[in-house]
Amino acid sequence: MKMRYSLIFFIFLITNFYFSQNKTEIYVIGNIHDSVPNYHPAILFGILEKIKPDITLHEVDSKGMKEYETNNTSKENEITATNLYLKKHPGTLRFPFDFEGRNQYRKDKGMVPTDNLSVKLIDSLYKAKQLSSAETKLYENFLNTTKELMKIAELSPENFNNKTTDKISEKRQNAQYSGLIKITDQRPEFANRYVTKPNGEKISYRDGFKLMSGFWDLRNQTMAKNIYHIAEKYPHKKIVVLTGFLHRYYLLKELHKLNNKKYVIKEFYD
Repeated sequence: MKMRYSLIFFIFLITNFYFSQNKTEIYVIGNIHDSVPNYHPAILFGILEKIKPDITLHEVDSKGMKEYETNNTSKENEITATNLYLKKHPGTLRFPFDFEGRNQYRKDKGMVPTDNLSVKLIDSLYKAKQLSSAETKLYENFLNTTKELMKIAELSPENFNNKTTDKISEKRQNAQYSGLIKITDQRPEFANRYVTKPNGEKISYRDGFKLMSGFWDLRNQTMAKNIYHIAEKYPHKKIVVLTGFLHRYYLLKELHKLNNKKYVIKEFYD
């Protein structure tokens, strides 16, 4: 009887060890999309070669993925590097994970181009010294965190793929979508300027910017769920998520929330 219990305990340990060693691994790699001296396709290819992913996920929707894969002239880091990796490892799967219909959705709702127009208007008011002291502080917080991230983006990829930079990215995005909205909500200039949506309706800068602020949350939460569903569909695989590094903090936060202990999240340099 004692030997039987020992055998059962041994099998239990072996089973737990097997499943702990065969969990899905997710690597969220924050990218600079365009090739630059400190981050170009060869560097990303080297990272992929180190990880040896079974699946790469791209920050595009299904339509964008088709265009992505058929555009032979693209020099973007993610598609160029994964094309090289796929050529060497033809069994690798490649999927989109972005909010479906992202670009058209933003245009139809009037978020585009009101978001950029709103920031340009804030900037012009700032330069003309027409913002209040509180509004100036909000805008300068946005500018300063943006500059801080731009300097980090000139370094090696480990520098824009860590917890410290994730916190700065979160601060910057909050400065944009929670901070600048206080300016657009308060000042009449943003209620009195309009763009025309594809359906012919007009939308104010104020309303368009507010929609874009909300879409930042919706988009990232949707992307994280899409990553989660792919991880569920393809268990015990190595999955590399390729995203702009401003999204990284949000995706990691959501993936930790969604985790059902079936996957582990790793850094490419560990």
